[in-house]
Amino acid sequence: MTAVDPNSIEAEHREARRAVWFTRINKADAWFNVLGLSFVTPLLRAVAGDNPRAQVGEIWRLLGVPLLAIAAFVTLWAVLAPQVQTSLGAVPGPAQVWSEARGLHADAVRTAENRARFQEQVAALNERRIANGQEAVERAYTGAPSFYQQIWTSIGTVFFGFLVATAVAVPLGIAAGLSPTANAALNPIIQIFKPVSPLAWLPIVTMIVSAVYATNDGIFAKSFLVSAITVTLCSLWPTLINTALGVASIDKDLVNVSKVLKMNTYTKITKLVLPSALPLIFTGLRLSLGVGWMVLIAAEMLAQNPGLGKFVWDEFQNGSSSSLARIMVAVFTIGIIGFLLDRLMFAIQAAFTFTNQR
Repeated sequence: MTAVDPNSIEAEHREARRAVWFTRINKADAWFNVLGLSFVTPLLRAVAGDNPRAQVGEIWRLLGVPLLAIAAFVTLWAVLAPQVQTSLGAVPGPAQVWSEARGLHADAVRTAENRARFQEQVAALNERRIANGQEAVERAYTGAPSFYQQIWTSIGTVFFGFLVATAVAVPLGIAAGLSPTANAALNPIIQIFKPVSPLAWLPIVTMIVSAVYATNDGIFAKSFLVSAITVTLCSLWPTLINTALGVASIDKDLVNVSKVLKMNTYTKITKLVLPSALPLIFTGLRLSLGVGWMVLIAAEMLAQNPGLGKFVWDEFQNGSSSSLARIMVAVFTIGIIGFLLDRLMFAIQAAFTFTNQR
């Protein structure tokens, strides 16, 4: 009878555990890439003992180099900024911008406290009125919106315009991709209106909304509709074009199979067209959301509609010593939110298309 070596059994168990660990790391790698955290994978592999020297090189490339570039940018900014004098003083450096960011946060906290205190006072007033047999009153807080409220206003507006653009662009793109006649009809319109700047759309949209939406007691405010419709008009084209391209690029053999199976139009679109065209459709959606975010800021600045664009314009008009630093805080905020929106769309794309593209 052959004796069993306990050491070999333990070694086999260790290898099995390592194999399971590496399998989990490889599965998580796709989502790390989606979230912009690709450097986590070599970190985990190095901890698991997978060629630590090679993994250190990957960590340096994916994490060390970007951090070094950011440090170089911040250093260059800190050195050069004080040398540029404007009508409001020297260009603020990283320290001043960070200080203003903290100040905006403190202002937002105070605004939230004031709003809560006001709502408590209104609630107490209504309790007394009801106790005296009177009707309750509705009073809205009239204080200036905080920086965070303006951020959420812009995000809500861009998503509303983006969803409307998607609802228009995807069906039209499918029609253009499936039908040469529909493509011939839509192509001139796309080519004419795609290059139009939001600065040209804004006055037209403003006048039409003001004429059609005459009352102020509707579901949406006029300023919201003006910004959202402008976003829609400028952001639908990437989705429309990529959807049409994705649908038109479907394998002809699949189209022939649908004819053999005598699929109706609805089944053909839901079971064949959309699954095949999803990668390009999501590429168009990512582009559209990015375009919409840029358009929104310009529209808010020009039309003085609530949001980050108006915050930038108000600070520019304010002309105080801290205005330039506050504008730079808004610029970084706009950029970070744009990055997060793109990552969000990429995550949704990965969930629906199981893509490993970066």
